Amino acid sequence: MNGYGGKILAVNLTNGSTPFVILDPEVAKGWIGGRGFASAFLYYAIEKGTAPFSPENAVVMASGPLSGTFVPAAGKVHFATKSPLTGGYGDSNMGGHIAAEMKYAGFDAIIIIGKSKRPCYLFIQDDEVQIREAKHLWGRGAIETEKLLKEELGQDFQIAVIGPAGEKKVSFACISHDFGRQAGRCGIGAVLGSKNLKAIAVKGTKGIKIADFDEMVRQGKKMFSWCQEQPFLKIFQRCGTPVVTEMVNQWGSLPINNFKTGHSDQAKNLHAETMRKEVVIHDKACFACPMACGKYSRAKTEKFDVYVEGPEYETIALCGSNCGIFDIKEVAYANYLCDELGIDTISGGGAVAFAIECFEKGIITKEDTDGLELKFGDIQTFEYLIKKIALKDDSLGKLLAKGVKAASRKLGKGSKDFAIQVKGLEWSGYESRDAMAMLLSYLTSDNGAHHSRAWAITKDIELGRSLVDGKAEIDIYLQHIRPMFDMLGVCRFTWVELGIEPETYPQILKAVTGNDYALDDLLKASERVWTLNRAFWFREIKDFGRKYDMPPARFYKEPVPTGPTAGKMPTLETINRLLDDYYKLRGWDENGKPTKEKLIELNLEFLIPDLY
Repeated sequence: MNGYGGKILAVNLTNGSTPFVILDPEVAKGWIGGRGFASAFLYYAIEKGTAPFSPENAVVMASGPLSGTFVPAAGKVHFATKSPLTGGYGDSNMGGHIAAEMKYAGFDAIIIIGKSKRPCYLFIQDDEVQIREAKHLWGRGAIETEKLLKEELGQDFQIAVIGPAGEKKVSFACISHDFGRQAGRCGIGAVLGSKNLKAIAVKGTKGIKIADFDEMVRQGKKMFSWCQEQPFLKIFQRCGTPVVTEMVNQWGSLPINNFKTGHSDQAKNLHAETMRKEVVIHDKACFACPMACGKYSRAKTEKFDVYVEGPEYETIALCGSNCGIFDIKEVAYANYLCDELGIDTISGGGAVAFAIECFEKGIITKEDTDGLELKFGDIQTFEYLIKKIALKDDSLGKLLAKGVKAASRKLGKGSKDFAIQVKGLEWSGYESRDAMAMLLSYLTSDNGAHHSRAWAITKDIELGRSLVDGKAEIDIYLQHIRPMFDMLGVCRFTWVELGIEPETYPQILKAVTGNDYALDDLLKASERVWTLNRAFWFREIKDFGRKYDMPPARFYKEPVPTGPTAGKMPTLETINRLLDDYYKLRGWDENGKPTKEKLIELNLEFLIPDLY
């Protein structure tokens, strides 16, 4: 098939089988690839009620039709599973080079089920697929493991790994690749750990069949030239995602001390230029990417000396300011700890900040912390807690390893109000009490409180932050176009930051695959995936609905105390109005369930028995 590896690999770790099937062209055309494949294959692969850590749960790893081709930033791979953190649909997207390598080995997706009796890793070299023993890797850090496997197999293998947190089944353990790229969200690394799968190592030499090679090269050159001509490219190459830190703080949207507020004068110590001066060694890019937003850094003080890719903005926000840490070297060290342990920096930072606030309020005491006083702004506190979590060391570590929603249920005493999450997923790096589109995007994200589905805060700034009318429409558009890039297997930054027109992508997709798409066709496919994921939640969680789309109580009980948004806070009436508008525009009922009519419209009739 043009544009595709052409095969789907099915791995059963229980019996050791590794068969593959040929990718159906109609499946490829309907679900596109990447996130589309991951969502659809997951829905079909597991039965209703499958426990996240059951051998019957699946992890799907999928590339897109543009992955590995001559398109800027064509290095994205998508993972999906039933999340141990939320109990619903969980996915995460990762850059680097492994998506291209999968395609070159001939595989568009890998579906992993079962559980190995002993630690193992998956070895793929073109058509050769083996489940190999990994006893020598078990217990080792993610960075260390990738280094060891490259030494063992060869530097040209692309490798995805889990760290000790994944092995211990920490509910927000991540998957790491290329010494600093992560599929961070939703605990997919924990599901791999539950299967005793330490790593996936891939090498491919087959290449990809292209429908119109000359046209792909022509359009690809045009896209690369466009990127090189944009003035913002050099800024982004220099700063990466931390370029937004100063701006977000000025907006009053930088999370501070467990989202108590959104602005701090100390944030200047976390700005991109400070980071460039204090820790950055050189720039680092994913496959075919001219933006090189990765920053390889060294954090050296009297207490530590580590190398790490990062920190990027979300890590600065959640492991930095949200934990009261405003020293960029300490944030880089926190980043290193999470990367080596195999922990999502967003959920990890959220869990640490939650624990510190619980300590401030006397809900957690020194009896729980080996006598240590938990404090915001203290790297020792961060290191102590993140290691407790990763290793599930004692009752506190085990509690926090379940995520802030589960921890607050156990702790009680009002802690639920400041457990900053939606659907069980910790909130990422934007305080949104005075940003209604951004707030709504978090509430309605199909995997929990995650910003990447609809980075709508710029529309709040442009149109009016407290404005409600029209915000649902904005979010829905963004929730279709942004995941479209995940389906194609390309990074969205070339659109967001450099302004490549969305209409460009169906054109080069036709050159690669030969399939004729209009932009509206791709957006409709994205809506279909979004609706399928919503159905997954209803299938798996008995009482799922509107109440799962609500923010933490802090956001409607406590006005922002300081900064540019001081005094701001939406009412419950406003929040419900936003949801009402959103559900109506989506064709969902008042509880947020897709109607039968909407399912029929999207050719998702097969979901009706599961939802009705």
